[in-house]
Amino acid sequence: MVTKRIAAGVGMLMTMALTGGAAGTAAAASAPASGKASASASGNKTAKNYLYSSIGDFDEKVKPLVDRPDVAGVQLVVPWKALERKKNQYDFSAIDQALKYLQARHKKLFIQVQDRFFEPPTRLPDYLLKDPEYKGGAAPTKNENGLGPGKPGTVAAQWNPQVRARFQQLLKAMSQRFDGRLAGVNLPETATEVDTKKDRTGYSNDAYFKAELDNMAYGKKVFTKTPFIQYVNFWPGEWNNSRNYMKRTFEFAKAHGIGLGGPDVLPDRPAQMQNSYPFFKKYRGQLPIVAMAVQEPDFQYKNPKTKKPYTRQEFTEFGSKTLGADGLFWATSAPWLQKPAAR
Repeated sequence: MVTKRIAAGVGMLMTMALTGGAAGTAAAASAPASGKASASASGNKTAKNYLYSSIGDFDEKVKPLVDRPDVAGVQLVVPWKALERKKNQYDFSAIDQALKYLQARHKKLFIQVQDRFFEPPTRLPDYLLKDPEYKGGAAPTKNENGLGPGKPGTVAAQWNPQVRARFQQLLKAMSQRFDGRLAGVNLPETATEVDTKKDRTGYSNDAYFKAELDNMAYGKKVFTKTPFIQYVNFWPGEWNNSRNYMKRTFEFAKAHGIGLGGPDVLPDRPAQMQNSYPFFKKYRGQLPIVAMAVQEPDFQYKNPKTKKPYTRQEFTEFGSKTLGADGLFWATSAPWLQKPAAR
């Protein structure tokens, strides 16, 4: 059985093709080996704990837990369609309500703007999918991960300049309302696997990579007071920095003052250790913020040493000390959240 993830696939895209993409890709370079030289850059800090949930579950799953003294705030995942009901008609009322509720309790709010969905339905604006200008607006994706195959999904065709312009307009509208009021805004994970046999949008790995960096730069441009963060875990068409995507992502983020993070904290998992994790080690203390999530599927993975599910301490130590996380966003189903908070 595959556990449903609110906003992102586990990212264990073992079936990603290692070919394809546009000409002009940079020469391959291996991932940094150990990151030991920068291991002390962030000291021995322990990441703050936040809740992670879809905005639709705020009342039912977040409110009962948010007053815990060991919770600093909340990260809410909001689909694009919920924010833009019709073209240029934005609805931020749900964020406003959550922000008001949390501020009254001296808790912080992060928003993840979701443009991809790992199972139906596709929660993108209708005009994006129907207007010929956007050439379909989205591409079908496969959903293969470390826990087995999942249902097919969808990703917004950010490589289409017209689609990307609409997404950036959404970010601009959000910044005009919330810049300086939110603790952070993040874009979802980079991992995706477009079903190229069914795609009609003109997808390529290189075009996707360039589009994601363009969105990173734009988000940072319009959010001048609220930290802007990109989740990065895997790049389609790449393994072990074979296309230099991962290295360029971290260099770009450092140069532009963009935070990075990821949808999973899985201590020493081989796939992650060959992709984003070594770079988080190398760039510890060099990014404005690092935000990592411990999401629903992570609780199913077992520590190969103990043969038991990873503990809260194991997640926390790896996230804080190895990946340099400033904050950990915990799914509300985390076992430790089902117990009374220590006082």
